[in-house]
Amino acid sequence: MIRKILYLLGFALPLLLACKKEENNSPPKTKTQLLTQSSWRFSSATANGSDASGYLQACQKDNIYTFAAAGTGSMDEGPTRCNMSDPQSTPFTWNFASNETVLHISTQLFSGTSNDMMIEALTETQLIVTFPYTPPVGPSVMIRAVFVH
Repeated sequence: MIRKILYLLGFALPLLLACKKEENNSPPKTKTQLLTQSSWRFSSATANGSDASGYLQACQKDNIYTFAAAGTGSMDEGPTRCNMSDPQSTPFTWNFASNETVLHISTQLFSGTSNDMMIEALTETQLIVTFPYTPPVGPSVMIRAVFVH
């Protein structure tokens, strides 16, 4: 019985090793590559762990942001516009700052927010940023916004 097991192992082991999953030796993507690979859409926002989507205008939540590697980009108004006289698409410039921990965009993503956003996470499918928001009435709050492809 042991002979049969050893025989089968001797025969099967090389086959199993030959089928070893190929390792991915490509270098990890840079933040620029992750940011520019596809357009981004708003997904959610929180402040102090609570839903903060209500702070943001509905007409801004459906915008589509496209970043180009050259430091340019465009904001498409999506299906709804805050002001019908606004163009459907607005160009912007962008860059990373502070060792790629801050994303600076020449236009505000949402009214009452900063142009500089702290990057919490940037992956193949998610961009998570925090930024101060100053409502028309009341104190400023830190917003944590999630964007997805």
